[in-house]
Order: sequence, then structure tokens, then C-alpha cells
Amino acid sequence: MNLKTTALISGDENTDKLFDRELSWLSFNERVLMQAALPHLPLGERLRFIAISADNLDEFYMVRIAGMMQLHARGYQVVPETDGRLDELLDQVLERSNQLRDGQQHQLDRFLADFAEVKGCIRAAKELSEEQISWLRKWYKQNLLPLLSPTTIDPSHPFPFIQNKGKGVLMEMVSPDKKPVRAVILIPDNCPRFIRLPGDGLDFVAAETAIILFSDMIYPHFRIKKSGVFRILRDSEIEIDDEAEDLISHFERALRQRRRGNVVSLTLSEGLSKDMVKFLQSEMQLSPEKICLTDGFVGFGDLAQLLEFFPKPLLYPPLKARFPQRILDFKGDCFAAIQNKDLIVHHPYESFDAVVRFLQQAADDPDVLAIRQTLYRTTSQSPIAQALIRAAEQGKSVTALIELKARFDEENNIQLARSLERAGAHVAYGLGDLKVHSKLSLVMRREGDKIVSYAHCGTGNYHPITSKVYTDFSFFTCDKAICEDIWRVFNYLTSYVMPDDLKKMKISPDSAHQWLLDSIDREIEAAKAGKPAFIWAKTNALVERKLINKFYQASQAGVNITLVVRGICCLRPGIAGLSDNITVKSLIGRFLEHGRIYVFGNGDVLGSAANQIYIASADMMPRNMYRRVESFIPLENQTVRKQILEQVVPAIDEDTENCWQLQSDGCYVKAETDGDGFSSHDYFMQNPSLSGQGSLSGERGEQAKETGGR
Repeated sequence: MNLKTTALISGDENTDKLFDRELSWLSFNERVLMQAALPHLPLGERLRFIAISADNLDEFYMVRIAGMMQLHARGYQVVPETDGRLDELLDQVLERSNQLRDGQQHQLDRFLADFAEVKGCIRAAKELSEEQISWLRKWYKQNLLPLLSPTTIDPSHPFPFIQNKGKGVLMEMVSPDKKPVRAVILIPDNCPRFIRLPGDGLDFVAAETAIILFSDMIYPHFRIKKSGVFRILRDSEIEIDDEAEDLISHFERALRQRRRGNVVSLTLSEGLSKDMVKFLQSEMQLSPEKICLTDGFVGFGDLAQLLEFFPKPLLYPPLKARFPQRILDFKGDCFAAIQNKDLIVHHPYESFDAVVRFLQQAADDPDVLAIRQTLYRTTSQSPIAQALIRAAEQGKSVTALIELKARFDEENNIQLARSLERAGAHVAYGLGDLKVHSKLSLVMRREGDKIVSYAHCGTGNYHPITSKVYTDFSFFTCDKAICEDIWRVFNYLTSYVMPDDLKKMKISPDSAHQWLLDSIDREIEAAKAGKPAFIWAKTNALVERKLINKFYQASQAGVNITLVVRGICCLRPGIAGLSDNITVKSLIGRFLEHGRIYVFGNGDVLGSAANQIYIASADMMPRNMYRRVESFIPLENQTVRKQILEQVVPAIDEDTENCWQLQSDGCYVKAETDGDGFSSHDYFMQNPSLSGQGSLSGERGEQAKETGGR
């Protein structure tokens, strides 16, 4: 299978060296959609990938395309990040986005054909039996009709406001007195998009089908001439006012404004008349490129609602996440296990409950005096939030750094902040001009006559739901130097005083970017000196130009570079004399790759004690280097390092089932395995991580001793 990303020619010294980030993102989402074409995947999971691709495309419209449209409207002629022509890029992006929508419809058609073989169907009105219509009419009258607010459009009733992601039915009718009538009926967010029909099969009817079929309940004796479905997307990027005195109130206002942002996309059924399309275009003040006419489904993301009705054989077998045996060896005492030695937990293969238990134990332990916590994406009802609330209510010193600027989670974070404040926690909202993206917990515990600190450092969010589908790493340590570094980072987040004496950690926006450049330079010097030289990095995106150019320099010096980049990659590999020592892979599979790892040879081969290994909250994007507070944590414990170098890196390198390889022309090529290749996801599900095995590896957790490490 091939997917192509077109390189955007930039107008400076980087000409022909970079792929455009927007087109690269679209290529990533095409790879996500192609999962729906894999015949060996369970049928429900193929549908899930269609819905994920659609949700991703929605966000792309609401943020990236909306941003380009704003720049274009303000008179910008070039793309700020690449210096390419903005109008040409916008045309390319819109064309590729429409092609992606067409691809979603194609994969839905294929899914429905296979769905029919298991007695599944999304039925059109003409496919319903009289018995089904009778049942549906009763259901509609009781469960959907009371929620509908029809609007007949006339001078007294203008076209209603439609919020972001709003959808509904448009009807062109003839009244009993032969007059033309236009009506819109919005489909409320709190009602199901699909109605399951009674019977043994998986038969469904879309809500819009029922609304049109039973229009006589609202418009008796009216005749429908044409009808269709519509859906809109609005500009959803929040502009931050750094001078806002009350940040929470500012965000609440911004969230209300988001619902009223400019329309960036209107998707319409083709069945409507040209006059109706022109009417909508005029009412919403839309240019033609913002309107998409389709003869297929509208709102592919809603298809995920069907999955709750699917039987288990049509879905992935449930994952039974392991709880780290090393903690169980200490009777569930996280502090004792961490005191024994550092531990890294690999999610979702190993349970996020380890993180929850760590914080719950901290909340309930009378010897714990203080807890410091960053929160980026979670909810006030999550067990972590509840543990922090309980700790504050018990009189512990709790400081929560809540990032309000977590896109599309702002409302949840506002609610969380207020719940914590009511409990007595000290809540800070990070830095006005920087987004706090670090994933850090620090627990201070009195032990005898001293205070001992315990830390959790993660690559992912403190979110119990996403932790089940994102691959991430949780690192637990009581290393004194790392804990002191984390304490300094928390002080920075509340005092605004940048730490200048970190012993082991690297952070953005202070030292991380230069440290990365220096680390690549060391590999260049090693290669020039004839020593082993390599870089192995796993990240979600690679965009930052200075790092890309430094990778090119390293490749030219003979450094062997493997980059596992899930999504956007602007680096162009495989160019003779420039990047022929660089391999770029993208893993797309059952789980969303999210863990960031940075490994540098440091003058020796992979697996050596000399290798430098860091996990991080940061990708290699300008925002992660300059506009966010990020953490890079060194892994020094022998078993933890062995887990990364002997389990994680080889499994990802050998993955053929989920791996796409980026070519120099922008194509991503996937091996044709039909489910018979090696999958790192399957491997990690079946093999416990080394640092978490404890007594399962033949050692007694209580007696395990280790020399090189902390």
C-alpha cells in the first residue's frame, strides 16, 4: 500500500529538503484510514478507524485549515513556517481533505458490504418493512420528537444559529396551500445518531432518516420535494490574552466564542436544490471552497456510536493490562517498590492503575506531607483528581498545575480547577505565554528524621481513559537529583523563575533544544573519530527546522539515524548525500503511539552502558522547544535501560505489521503482511516489561539489589 505526501518547495536554503507539515499530517490521517482497509482486522475495528480518521480531519479543519483561512483573509501571501505560497498550499490541503472524505466514504461502503454478511445494516427508509416502520414511528415519537425544535425559514424566522459540529436536516416542502416552504431541524447532541431496530441482527436507522420519514408529525399534509443532511465545522482555535486578569473567566468566554467561530466547512447532501445551496451559502457567508457536497454519509465520526452494540467477535479481544509484579512483591506499597529501584511502566500493556495507586497511596499515607502535580488532560471525576482532592481535604499540601490551554479539554480543566480549589488545594494555571505540557508528580514523605521525595514522570497524560489506547511510559524514581530537579521545575511553574541548576533533567524552553542539538553534535564527532555513532528517536512529530538540519548534518557525517515518527514528519529521508543514513518509520495500529524516547549512542553501539536514554513529554516541534514547558528525564537504572534497549527498541524496529516507511519522494510504503507479520503491539501485550517483572523474573522483589542504577 502506498500513500503520498507532496513536498512543498520552500523559498530558502531548505529548498527540496522539507515536506510540508499540513500535507504530512494529511498523509498520516490517510494511513489511519487505510487501517479500515485491512481485511484481517475485526469488522468493528475497521469501522473505528473510519471514525478516528473523521474525528482527526474535523480537528484539522477546526484548527489548521481555519488558521490558514484566517491568514489568507488577513492578506498573508506566504506560509510563515515554510515560506511557500499560502494560496497554493490552501488549495492543495482542501483538495486532499476532500479526497480523504471520499476515502472515508469508500471505506464505509466496503465496511457495509462486509457488515451485511453478519446481518448488519444501516437502512434507508425504502429498505424498512412495514413492521419496522411501525416500531420506529413509536420509538421516534417517544424518544426523539420531543427533543426537536423545527424552524420554518421565513422573514420572521431567520436561519438558526448552528454551533460547532452542529448537524441537522434540511427540507424543501410544499405546504397544503401549495406554497414553497424551507425548514431546518437540528439533531441535538444528546440524542443518538443511530437507532437500533429490534431483531436478531445489527440493523440501524440514522436519526435523520427517521426525522424525514416522519416529517408529518411536525408538518402534517406538507409534501417534501427535496431533503438532505448538513453538518458544519467552525474555527475552534482559542486566542490567548496573556494580560487577562482572571484566566478562568477569560477561558470561559473564549469557549463560548468558540461555539460561534467562523464556519470553515459545510458538508451537504447532494439531494438539495441549487437554490437551497445558494441560500445556505448566503446565510452563512461562505466562499465556495468551504462547501462540500456529498452523495454519501455526513458526519463519519458518529459511526463510532455503533460500536457499543457490536458483539465481542467483531472487536479486538479485550486487553488485560498487567499490574507491575514488582509493586505486588511489596504488597502493593508503591513507595517501598520505588525505594527498591527505579521502575518504568509501559502503558497500555501495563495498567495505568500503577499511577493511580501511587497517588492514592500518597493521598492516604499520613507520612506524606506534600504532593505536586501537573494536569494537562484529565477530568474532575478521574481517580487521580479524586486522590488529589482527598489529599487536600486531609490537610496535605497539594499544588496542582492545571494547563487551561489543552485544546478541546479547556472546559474539563476549568471544572477540575474549581473542584481542587474547593478542597483546599493550591491551583496554578501555568505560565501565561507557555503551555505546561510536562507530565510530573512529586510526593514528599517523612521517613524517620528526613523527607524523602518520590517522583512519577510520564510521556502521556494523567487520563485513565486515553491510557488504555495510548502507548506511553510511566517512570517512577526516588533518585535524589531527579526529584530535586522536578522540585525546581514546580517552583518555576509557580514562581516564574527559570531554574539554572538542573542536575539531570532537561526542560523546554530553557535547555532541551540546545541539549538535543549538542547530543546530535556528539554523534557527529564520534562518527568523524571512527567510533560507533547512532541516534534512535521515537516521537509523534518532527517539524523543527534546526533539528532537521542537524539530522541532515549527522547523516552526512555517517551517523546512523532511525526516527520513529507517528504523524507529521517534515524531514525528507533517503536523499543521496544529504539524508541517506536516515530511516523514518511510522507505526499505526491497534494503539496510538504516544511515548517519546530519545537514545544517543554516545560513542558506543546500541545496548552499551554508554548510551544516553531519555523519555520525554516533548515531540520535535517548534512549540515543544520554544512555547511549552517540557521535561526530558534520563534513564540510568540498569533494568530500566535494558527494558528500553532490549525490549522496546528491537520490537519497534522489527515491526512489520504496523510499520509504514517514509520514502524520499513522500510515499509511505507498508509491507503486505495480511496479519502475518510481526506486531510490536502484540509482542508487548504478551511479554511483561523487564523492570516490572519483579519475582516473576526469578528474583525476590524484597531482596533485589542492583549496583549501577540510581
